[in-house]
Amino acid sequence: VLAGFASTLKADGITTTQAFVNRTDSVVGQEQLAAHFPGGLGTPTIVISNEAQLAEVAAAAKATPGVASVLPYTGPGRPDPAAKPVIVDGRGLLQVTLEAAADSPAAGDTVMALRDNVHAVSGADALVGGQTASQVDVNEASRHDRNLIIPIVLAVIFLILILLLRAVVAPVLLIVTVVLSYFATLGVCALLFNHVFGFAGADTSFPLFAFVFLVALGVDYNIFLMTRVREESKKEGTHAGILKGLTATGGVITSAGIVLAATFLVLGVLPLVFLRELGIAVAIGVLLDTFIVRSALVPALAYDIGQRIWWPSALAREPQPELAAQESETADAGT
Repeated sequence: VLAGFASTLKADGITTTQAFVNRTDSVVGQEQLAAHFPGGLGTPTIVISNEAQLAEVAAAAKATPGVASVLPYTGPGRPDPAAKPVIVDGRGLLQVTLEAAADSPAAGDTVMALRDNVHAVSGADALVGGQTASQVDVNEASRHDRNLIIPIVLAVIFLILILLLRAVVAPVLLIVTVVLSYFATLGVCALLFNHVFGFAGADTSFPLFAFVFLVALGVDYNIFLMTRVREESKKEGTHAGILKGLTATGGVITSAGIVLAATFLVLGVLPLVFLRELGIAVAIGVLLDTFIVRSALVPALAYDIGQRIWWPSALAREPQPELAAQESETADAGT
């Protein structure tokens, strides 16, 4: 259920003014400027194109929704609309002021539309840069890295678990529970950030950082538990091995989880939204993993699957001591 709320997490980026928990002097000053002037006045977007198409590119930029003004670069100091643009190596520069704050998601949308418009001008070879364009590229790189790194990390962990446990079913179970725990954590964070703490959103890199921390910690606890369960299963059988393995490692996993959650929760008192969100997310994820996933969900599912959890290793086919004992008792009772 909690994992279903992960889709409501707003991780599209936040502005500089939204990055502080408290209202600092710089935040108040920026809000005052934005109230009386275009939000992107202090950090205009830069457009460079060939000299012959400079006027056409300027017209395309002005026609872009969200653009407040377009002025050619005429030299150091305040732009002079009456002066001739400075041309260097056949290229001219335009200063495009956006209506929204330069680091806001709205400004990012404007820059993407601006790029489409100026790139459509034939022969201009237009390039769009500046703070907003850089942030758009960083956000896009973050999304690309997240979509690439997460599957690779899961695949590598899966292979390591196969080699360690010498089974396929058990690693599949552990990977599924780790991913479920991650999405449940994002769901809890979405509820807290949106409705309790009132954060404007989260940085685009937040889901990836949370994934790296939570999966690394969750897999550690998986290894502690399942390696002990495998050792006990060889001697006592799978069902008894699960119970003994959980008993032997439960205290260690619980203690480590509490200490680790408390450590990361310290980040929750910092005045920066990103660090506060990351600390809260890791603390919640570790506690969910410690008290629900590792202590209840994994052992229960493994117990239900039984001996098949070790497929295709020989342990999945060996006679189980507990079954042999039951058959012996049944035979004795029959005689």
